[in-house]
Amino acid sequence: MRASESIPNFRSGLRMYANFAARTIKKVCQEIGPREAGTKAELDAQNFMANQVGDAADEVKQEEFKVSHRAFLGWLRLAGIFMLITLVVGISNAFFPEVFYAPIVAAVFCVLTAIMIFGEFLFYKPVIDPFFKKVTSHNTYCIRKAAGETKRRIIIAGHSDSSIEWRFTHIGGAPLMYVAYVYPAVGLVYTVITTIYMLVTGEIVPALLWIDCAFIPGYVGLVIFMNYKICVDGANDNLTGCMTGAAVLKFMGDNNIRFENTEVIAMFSGAEEEGLRGAKAAAKLHPEFKNSEVETVFIAFDTITDYDDMAIYHRDMSGLTKHCRKACALLKKGGELAGVNLPYALLFAGASDAAAMTQAGIHATTFAAMNPGPPKYYHTRDDKADILNLKTIEKGVEIALETVFLFDEKGLQESYD
Repeated sequence: MRASESIPNFRSGLRMYANFAARTIKKVCQEIGPREAGTKAELDAQNFMANQVGDAADEVKQEEFKVSHRAFLGWLRLAGIFMLITLVVGISNAFFPEVFYAPIVAAVFCVLTAIMIFGEFLFYKPVIDPFFKKVTSHNTYCIRKAAGETKRRIIIAGHSDSSIEWRFTHIGGAPLMYVAYVYPAVGLVYTVITTIYMLVTGEIVPALLWIDCAFIPGYVGLVIFMNYKICVDGANDNLTGCMTGAAVLKFMGDNNIRFENTEVIAMFSGAEEEGLRGAKAAAKLHPEFKNSEVETVFIAFDTITDYDDMAIYHRDMSGLTKHCRKACALLKKGGELAGVNLPYALLFAGASDAAAMTQAGIHATTFAAMNPGPPKYYHTRDDKADILNLKTIEKGVEIALETVFLFDEKGLQESYD
């Protein structure tokens, strides 16, 4: 049975649950506010949303885990500092070329910077996390159990934490954000090349060291990239994802719909903005998610805002992680049942919670409706409840419902034709 066939007046019902989602998001923003990972506000938001689900959830489980405070993107500031130190040492060596030390210092800091970039940014590994203060974050699961034996499980997940503001995205949108990334990256590559040259020749070349001064603004930009004075509201990224799962459970509860063998979970994850740490903790704490006896699929809903940019992200973590084909096919068919031909897309910079699940061997994929530009509200103070797009939220809820009903009926398949 399709979700659209489950109750009379399904269309009008959809608008009601989209309004429920938007109304709850506005209350979270007004009454709780920004929710940096590991803060009381993050946990309060999870509890508030779980309370809105009410009796539709047979059980609400909450788990805590440790996360390193502001470690994930802390590499930006450290990289900027490392390169500035390299620059100062290089300039000093330009005055004393008879002493060979700048290339050695540069090599050390370039290697450290590369380790941080590849570890933290590309692979989301806790490379520098041990050097940061530990705080406690949480994952919350609102569970609607199967009427009989549980043979399938579907998790609709959104992250409850919100980001520290990205200064240059706020000031100049995507173009300035990319400049803030690419400009110092060019400087890093230049430093690596010149360092290798001087190490191989054993000669200090003052002119090469002086040219590096051209990258000072880029290195300073990395140091100040994160505006730690502002944590954003995160109404769209990603209370919309959280409330998509909540709306699915609310729909089922209000209409007395319970699957015979399929368990449905709305998950509010913590610390996604700190490197998917909540999803990583969930994958570690729940080996049953990849237990073949209960077929499980995890679908991250992340930023349900830009209607024309709805897509299935089949490659994640800057394109390095490929999601489950069956999970993507399930979501694709769910979109078709909701009247949308969802394209497959690549998450070319960054990652979603689904990436952590896929890495752990759990069937997973991601749905998002966000201009990949990215838009000016992405990780900035502009991500407020007053820019919520009710049309997109409604369609997101519909796609989630059709996907859940389809999974209950057919499970994971290569194709649903």
